Amino acid sequence: MTQIPKESVQHSMNMPQLAAEHSLHRMGARPSLWSYLQQVWRRRDFTFTLARYRMQSENERNRLGMLWVLLRPILSALVYGLVFGIILAGARPENFVPFLIIGVFFLEFFNTSMNGGAKSIISNSSLVQSLPFPRMVLPIATVLQNLLNFLPTLLLMFVLTMMWGARPNWGWLLFIPLIFLFYLFNQGVALIFARLTVHVRDLSQFIPFISRMIFYTSGVFFDPRTVLEPYPTLMQIYDWHPLHEVLSIARGILLDEYTIPWDYWWKLALWAVVILVVGIVFFWKAEERYGREN
Repeated sequence: MTQIPKESVQHSMNMPQLAAEHSLHRMGARPSLWSYLQQVWRRRDFTFTLARYRMQSENERNRLGMLWVLLRPILSALVYGLVFGIILAGARPENFVPFLIIGVFFLEFFNTSMNGGAKSIISNSSLVQSLPFPRMVLPIATVLQNLLNFLPTLLLMFVLTMMWGARPNWGWLLFIPLIFLFYLFNQGVALIFARLTVHVRDLSQFIPFISRMIFYTSGVFFDPRTVLEPYPTLMQIYDWHPLHEVLSIARGILLDEYTIPWDYWWKLALWAVVILVVGIVFFWKAEERYGREN
């Protein structure tokens, strides 16, 4: 029976230590979280350029170009307004048109971020497999692209609500922290779905149903308080619905008929921070697997 030389065994056992001493790392190995985030930050110019390029290229394919950024939420609000305006009849919320516009415009930002985030890795498989870069750049660029699309629709939302009686005041500056928190929340959601759809491709088939459920439960076209008023316990639970919090704060800022629920601010901030942190760690944990799973 042939015996393996003792020196060879010791040599093979010391290879990892030898590689570590000479700063050699396994190819494609996941860096530490802090190092990973530094790599993402160093590529911030690329991320912004990618988001801007995709926004332009997607809209240039259509005859109306960038106008579709404004037309999509307008058409959605028009359809929902006609359908639910008739169905709800006398049960419509006060100042129904701007109430609906705010809901549709904000939900558009969330849905495009969630859907785009879910596809950010699987739709860029050739890029992921051919170039070394932190994969987190892709879902970040997707949400940033949707934010850039959302900003002009936000201005349009201001104009449309003013047509129904809203008047600018200093309180409108509260939209700055509101959009910031909403952006952080959407980014966290996009990171979570970006990883999930890599591991479970069938999940992409369920995303439209998830979007629909969020649409019907967040109070886009109705006031949930009128439904849940007889059930105070359910109302307290529902107050933690993050999308409802965003819509309620936005309506309180813009419309005189509604007040700003100040307790929703800290709840939304908590949602934004927790979901973002969970999304970052959850996505980073699978960094080595992106591009290797088909």
